[in-house]
Amino acid sequence: MMYLVLTSLLALNVSKEIIDTFIIMNESMEITTRTFTSKMDNTYSKFSQQYSLNPNKVGPFWSQAQDVQKLANELIDYINNIKYEVIITTDAKINTVEEAKIAPLDEIASKDRFTEPTRYFFGRSRTGEEGVAGDLKRKLIEFRAKMLQYMGLPSDSDRLGLITEGDFRDADGKKQTWEQHYFYYTVLAADVAILNRLIAEVKNAEFDVVSHIYSEVTAEDFKFDQISAKVIANSRYIFEGDKYEAEVIVAAYDTKQNPAVYYMEGADTIRNIDNAKQVDGEAGVVKLSIPAGSAGLKKYAGIVQVLDPSGIPQNYSFKDEYIVAKPSLTVSATKMNVFYIGVDNPVSISVPGISNDLILPRINVGSLTPAPAGNNYNYVVRIPKGSTGKAVIAVEAEYSGQNINMGSSEFRIKRVPDPKAFIANVNDGPVSKNALVAAGAIIPRPPEDFEFDLSFVITSFTFVSVRSGDIFSSSGRGNQLTQDMKTFITNAKRGTKVWLENIIAEGPDGNRRLGTITLVLE
Repeated sequence: MMYLVLTSLLALNVSKEIIDTFIIMNESMEITTRTFTSKMDNTYSKFSQQYSLNPNKVGPFWSQAQDVQKLANELIDYINNIKYEVIITTDAKINTVEEAKIAPLDEIASKDRFTEPTRYFFGRSRTGEEGVAGDLKRKLIEFRAKMLQYMGLPSDSDRLGLITEGDFRDADGKKQTWEQHYFYYTVLAADVAILNRLIAEVKNAEFDVVSHIYSEVTAEDFKFDQISAKVIANSRYIFEGDKYEAEVIVAAYDTKQNPAVYYMEGADTIRNIDNAKQVDGEAGVVKLSIPAGSAGLKKYAGIVQVLDPSGIPQNYSFKDEYIVAKPSLTVSATKMNVFYIGVDNPVSISVPGISNDLILPRINVGSLTPAPAGNNYNYVVRIPKGSTGKAVIAVEAEYSGQNINMGSSEFRIKRVPDPKAFIANVNDGPVSKNALVAAGAIIPRPPEDFEFDLSFVITSFTFVSVRSGDIFSSSGRGNQLTQDMKTFITNAKRGTKVWLENIIAEGPDGNRRLGTITLVLE
């Protein structure tokens, strides 16, 4: 009733309170849709389970349910597209479908406008029957008719909602079409709420129809005389710190039958039962035991064969997989026990028993990328400038459609060590004047025990010496000695001391001041 009253007021000057009410109602519709979606997922999951247990019997019903799901999804996609288009048409700040999808209704500036939405839904049609609103009505009618057919109900049944026929009138009591009643001069906030309400009704109809179809699936073909609780583990590979999860179900079986199981290791399905191994059951139960050989991911497929009440063998397929491995994680830096800033840090990551393509590592700082083929490591870590503290590599492994937490490892973040400055292969001590002039450039070298490829560039330095009791000082750009410096060296006496100081080197993680080169000219 509140909804009809609010709709009738939309042709008036809509107050902020009414707009806020539509926003609240829209949020309620979105929550309702999510609730129905969750219920539908649960129903489809149970339906799928019944189909896997007895595909011959459940197959026709499962096919109908999938058709209903397809029709519902198509209609919901259509309504959503209308919703996004009317938002884009009305609000000048929203230009794409992606923007419309994520725009909260209460933050849309044009939510109180009604001219653009009316033009969008009606076009040139006065009643709306020839515009977008009319197309929407016809699709709702078509969908509802098909859903009633699946339920075996007449077309005039009042089940399922989505009613588009009735005595629709405006605030003055004047008769309206369905299109006029809901979309003629209604503000954008109301239009979005109405469309989301229709989506919720479609999901509700889908739930009613699929539940009806599912109720027609029974287990009357087989008679069971024993019921027991069974535990089905969700994971067959449990690690320290992880959780053991399982489903506890009630299973019914016939103790007077001895079903047979045929299985093949390493297979996804069995095409020829003659090639499979057979395990006989006892008192309605088959115990399958497969020796665990080499480590790794193992899979198997099989068939359970039981007799139906008429004595005809019925086959039910199954498959599963498990991991044979000692739970452990190996993460090692192949060169050092730290990660250096600004260089490629080679890293090897592996999990025993798990293929490398199923390992999913991530790092909390910088980047972790696959290494080029042919290396003795499989990942490269890059730590950006300014990083401090520790880097953590966390690893998950994909198994049975789930990501299993394999643990994590920490690495210290450090700056690469300072290089040492040389000129003419000398860092300290005597040097030939000719060799010094011939070399003419300062070269930075990484420490001898540092195995990474470093790239430092000398950007500036100061040349200092003493001549005739006066200090000679000259600044250099880059790493090259200037002509004045070379002339000074050529004219200097043997035994003259030269200092190359304030040496600035630019490296992968910023600038460094290198140690002074102290030379004695020979």
